Amino acid sequence: MAFKQLARKPLNWAERTYLPQIIMGLKITFWNMLKKKVTLEYPDVRPVIPNGYRGIPTLVKDPKGREKCVSCQLCEFVCPPKAIRIQPGEIPEDSENAHVEKAPKEFDIDMLRCIYCGFCQEVCPEEAIFLQKVFSLSGYSREEMVFPKAKLYELGGTYPDQHYKWEKKRSAAEENQANGHG
Repeated sequence: MAFKQLARKPLNWAERTYLPQIIMGLKITFWNMLKKKVTLEYPDVRPVIPNGYRGIPTLVKDPKGREKCVSCQLCEFVCPPKAIRIQPGEIPEDSENAHVEKAPKEFDIDMLRCIYCGFCQEVCPEEAIFLQKVFSLSGYSREEMVFPKAKLYELGGTYPDQHYKWEKKRSAAEENQANGHG
């Protein structure tokens, strides 16, 4: 294999001292120092989050503080990076939600794996999972970034329920028991 040696143009005095490059760098620095800056005092002042922003997924409760999730596991199946893990659990007979088939015993979302796609919110038939407008998460270990059910409910809070389906189901269940059909 043959190598062809190219002739280089010799550097002049200014190029050998790097003065033009230093002067150009200082010019850019001083120009940026004199420009008006937009600075937010984060975390006291937060940036405006646009509509449609997809932040962290969280679980929400209905206006009466009850779990809306019925552990159907659709969000777990639709999650592309498999960040959601649900372990279904039984509901005790003496609970006010005894008419619901099941509830999640464990519900974990690995925020390091989550890609914030929003598929979990779209597929949820109970409207129990919502993407919040939270964009800054931090933790000291990987285990801290796996959010359990309690933390997801804490971050999600309570959302108004437009359907009042729990009351309808509850009324139907009580009506069936009163009529002797249950």
